[in-house]
Order: sequence, then C-alpha cells, then structure tokens
Amino acid sequence: MAKLKWGMIGGGEGSQIGPAHRLGAQADGRFDFVAGALDHRADVGRAYAQSLGIAANRAYGDWREMLDREKARADRLDLVTVATPNATHFEITKAFLEAGFNVLCEKPMTMTVEEGEDIVRVAKASGKICAVNYCYSAYPMIRQARAMVAAGEIGKVRLVVTNFSHGHHGDATDADNPRVRWRYDPAMAGVSGQFADCGIHALHMASFITGDQVEKLSADFASTIPSRALEDDAMVNFRMSGGTVGRLWTSSVAIGRQHGFDIQVFGETGGLRWASEQPNQLIYTPVGGRTQIIEKGEGGLHPDAQRLSRVAIAHPEGFPLAVANIYCDLADAIRGEVRNGLPNAEDGARSMAAVHAAVDSARQGGAWVDARPPMFR
Repeated sequence: MAKLKWGMIGGGEGSQIGPAHRLGAQADGRFDFVAGALDHRADVGRAYAQSLGIAANRAYGDWREMLDREKARADRLDLVTVATPNATHFEITKAFLEAGFNVLCEKPMTMTVEEGEDIVRVAKASGKICAVNYCYSAYPMIRQARAMVAAGEIGKVRLVVTNFSHGHHGDATDADNPRVRWRYDPAMAGVSGQFADCGIHALHMASFITGDQVEKLSADFASTIPSRALEDDAMVNFRMSGGTVGRLWTSSVAIGRQHGFDIQVFGETGGLRWASEQPNQLIYTPVGGRTQIIEKGEGGLHPDAQRLSRVAIAHPEGFPLAVANIYCDLADAIRGEVRNGLPNAEDGARSMAAVHAAVDSARQGGAWVDARPPMFR
C-alpha cells in the first residue's frame, strides 16, 4: 500500500510538539513527510525542512505559499498538520479544509466558540477530515477504559474525577521566560491560560471515556503569580448530559508534580483509574471485589486496545506512540475506514465552548453556566 503524503505547518526547530508529530506520523510507515512550512521565519523554515529530508520545492516559507502550491499539485498532500501558535489555528485549518485537504489541528482548535462552530460547518461541507490532537485518548489503556464503560463493565457512570497538574511554571522568577510567558498572555493564548492549555485534555478525556458530553460547569480560576493576566490554577465542577458528576483540577504551579494527568471513573458496579505517568496500566476495581491491574499488551483486552498496543507486555509505550496512534487512525480514516475514537472538529468546538464557559463562570464567582456550543444545545 502506497504511503500517504503528509505536510506540517509549524513545529520547527526547538518546538516542543514538532518532534512528537514527526515521530508519530512516520512510526508505522503510513505517511511520507514531503512538505512543510515549519517556521515563521521563511529562510529558517525552508532550511530546517530540507535538513529533515523535504525537497527544496516543497520546503515553504509560510503556510499561504504552501497552500497555494500544494493545491495546484497533482500529487497534493493527503494530510496537513497544524502545529502553530494557538491564535493561528482557525485561519490555517479553515483555509486548508476549504481547499480540500484533510487536517490534524493541535489543540485548542480555535480561540472562540464561533470559530469552532465555523470549523465544524466547513469540515462537514468539505467532506474532509478535521481531527484535533487530543492524543492522550489514543493510549491503549484509555481505549480499554472506554470500551469497558461502553460494555457496561462498571455499570452506569456516576462520577468522574480528573486532573492535569504540573509545577513547571511555578517559579515566579521564570515568569518572563518567552516559552512560559505566552501561555498567560491573552493576545497569544486567548481567554484562558492553564485550563485551555491542559485542563481541556482532562475534560475531553472525561467525555471520551464515558461517551457523554459536558452540559454545564462551575469554575474557580486563580493567578497565583500576580503578574499573569490568565489563570495558572483552576478548579472546575461539571455535570454531563447523562447525569454524571465531574470534578477537574488543573494547575501549572503544583511544584513537585511532573506530568500529573490522571482520571478516575466511578460506576455503579466498579471503578477505573489511569495515570499518564504509568500509562501501560489501567486499575480496575469491581464492586465488592479486589483491585486488579490490567496491563497493556495482555490477553483479553478489548479490540481497540489490542489494535493500538504496539510492543510486548511490560515494555513501555509513551507519548510519541500515543500521537502515532492518532496518525494510524487518521490513515485508516483517510482510506475510508471508520475510526470512532478519532477526536474531531466537534470535540474541538465543545472544548472551546467549555473554556469560555469556565471563564464566564469564574468571573461570576463560580456560577453554573451552559458549557455547550450553541449549535449543540
């Protein structure tokens, strides 16, 4: 089977997320990296793209040049990844969808709810895939948890408790570091800092595993470092349309926590727990029974977890391979296979609605507000 042609916008030299995309997209031999506009500095971007093996005539100075040239090619790209700063996601994603390209956009997909709804409509009209990189949903044990909930193995879900908290922005003396500062700058990050950066991964995961959607929420935001215009800590309570109660904490000033993304799902007949720092294990406790550890790669897993388990049991699979699983599902979807686990534009729009709802709630002292995009109410 011929490889699909892949191009990337952003993710240049020094990027945090760029290497994960390049490793993930090429891990299974499903995509060829053939085009890129990798840096806002045209000459730097062209040079870096060529250093990665991209031909000079497909190493572009900016995304507009890439769009104009690629849409005129007979061998045009099958997939474009948008890994640029948040404020540019909407314009680039919309332009490539309208030109007939499949797109994988980094989160958050847009900066406003209206933009999110626009992308949903454009993706539907174009008939193309618009995926959003909620890559934690592609860990095999998350797929196992989702399948167990769908199969009724823990009964009706009552409660979800999740958090995504770290301490890497907790040093006030480092607050002016450019790699830190932009995350709390409304001009670059939008209306929310930590919740939009990390919290929406946790919120998406709650919906992904339970198969339910957040309906309303109540939020408390704090900027514990006073110079920050946006929050670096947030607590969000939420209720889902099926009646599930949710609790979410997200922080960037929790010194001592490294990458504290975890989720617990409690049902009528059992509970599940997963943590990103031990991603190969899903902890399962049936009501009245002993706690069990379900291991990635063991026998008897649900098919989606088996399909995305790449190496033998007891060998670690980490973040780049979770990203690779997103690209596997994308490759299948581009070729016409149904992949229900692929986060899409609707997920991106729901996340942005939740971000704006949380901001509104925090400004109102924690008032409960509708968290749904208007188009889904």
